[in-house]
Amino acid sequence: MLKDIIAVKNKEGLFRIISKGVNKLIIESVSDKKRMSLFKNDSFIPLGDMSISTNNGEMPIGEALTLIKSKENGNPISSDLQKADYDALLSYMAEIVPNYNHKCVYPNEVRKLLKWYNLLITAGITDFS
Repeated sequence: MLKDIIAVKNKEGLFRIISKGVNKLIIESVSDKKRMSLFKNDSFIPLGDMSISTNNGEMPIGEALTLIKSKENGNPISSDLQKADYDALLSYMAEIVPNYNHKCVYPNEVRKLLKWYNLLITAGITDFS
């Protein structure tokens, strides 16, 4: 499921791949369903290819999203955590992935992960495989 959801450089939010052409993709915003074209020179990465650095290697982002879903009982994360300071974000991350690599995972990345989780849950995307 996460192979069809992408993050696009310099664009806010997440997008679903609708159609693939020779030189472009048609993508749709997960949050507001607006469609746009993405050309071959635009930089993007599928969520399914992302991972979180741990002390034991890499954890696929889908596993981390599933752990967040379990912790939050399938509900969106409170907006208070979205606005939390760096220590609160790293503390939350330690609850989700206790062995995450403290040197490689930055608070802004945790904030982005939590924001993406909320976008996916709100859009009804709950299969993070």
